[in-house]
Amino acid sequence: METMSAAQARRAAVAAQGFGGPARRGRATRATLAAGARRLGLLQLDSVNVAVRAHYAPLFSRLGPYDRDALDALAWPQTPAERRRRTMVEYWVHEASLLPIEDWPLFRWRMRDNEARESRWLGAALDHRPDVLQAVHDVVAEHGPLEAGEVGEVLGDAGDRRARAYGGWWQRSDIKVACEHLFATGVLTTGTRRGFRRAYELAERVLPPEVHAREPDRDEAMRTLIGKAAGVLGVATEPDLRDYYRLPPAESQAAVAELVDAGELVPVDVEGWSAPAYRPSDVRLPRRVTGRALLAPFDPLIWFRARTLRIFDFHYRIGIYTPAEKRTHGYYVFPFLLDGRLVARVDLKADRAAGVLRVPGAFLEPGAPEARVADELAGELATMAAWLELEGVVVEGGDHADALRQAVKAQAATAQAVSAGGWT
Repeated sequence: METMSAAQARRAAVAAQGFGGPARRGRATRATLAAGARRLGLLQLDSVNVAVRAHYAPLFSRLGPYDRDALDALAWPQTPAERRRRTMVEYWVHEASLLPIEDWPLFRWRMRDNEARESRWLGAALDHRPDVLQAVHDVVAEHGPLEAGEVGEVLGDAGDRRARAYGGWWQRSDIKVACEHLFATGVLTTGTRRGFRRAYELAERVLPPEVHAREPDRDEAMRTLIGKAAGVLGVATEPDLRDYYRLPPAESQAAVAELVDAGELVPVDVEGWSAPAYRPSDVRLPRRVTGRALLAPFDPLIWFRARTLRIFDFHYRIGIYTPAEKRTHGYYVFPFLLDGRLVARVDLKADRAAGVLRVPGAFLEPGAPEARVADELAGELATMAAWLELEGVVVEGGDHADALRQAVKAQAATAQAVSAGGWT
């Protein structure tokens, strides 16, 4: 079996994710954004907006500042011209995600599975309203794209029965449950979003006809998805590969074995890894990785926490799911990647009322060079603040706060002097 050092595996993983290449230059175009999303395979969606919504951050980390409205237009077009240029669509992929529009058929098997069994929250909720699915479908077909509340308004008293509790901790009307069921089974998708609220549309009207009509064989879809995951992970165990698209374990294992037999995946023994690993036959193994990036909690480089610990020796938790008194690093924590290593972590909050990017906590990893990390992190925070249209960075607490605060002040003073004096 081929062997790989832990450092080689780390560099391969970072490079495969789109880091360590040429320095970010200029402002990303729509074509660049579409290519970046296609390379990653998906952008996870999340409703938390304390710093920036989850789907915006991975492309910023890899491409630098860009127009978030341009990404919205590729995913949730508002005009006929934008709809013709649409490149992404929503579905349950890793979690709720944006994926390249041409990959939607690769999840037909999941849609069929959702049709065949009662979902965790959908089936029982609809037992008392067997007609609601058809009613919702017909309203969306006639008037879509519509938010669930708008569907209810069209149906009126006959279909708008609200305030029913399903799944314990949340409440959904029959209409919302029906919309989500039709979304999970591929009948509906997101036509657009308004204020981050999903407006449902018939999938056949959103997808190009050739995409909507395609239904790959289930085994073929599994092999394709494992191959895509391998390409974006660089080197990975079978559970790593399975997690990327949340595939069934037995089918993931079979797909890995088939791709090994076909020569598309190469088994690798990675130093310090307890499980067998695999790399694509054409994986890039860089001798050195440079560059810096702030990684949002749902960035695909770090979202599988066991893999993050194995590759970077970095124990990571976001904080949002932990009671305040038990948090160690904050509420919404971004790891900081520098030259292929995770060297710090910062709790971030976009204080839009005050017009600043707040750092409630900044923490240095053991052994990381304090001065250099502070300087590089200060630069990246300033870049993020400008991207979010905030006027500055305010560092508040954490064991790295003093060094980072000094670096932020020094860089701000230099920028102000350059602006005032016209230096180059």
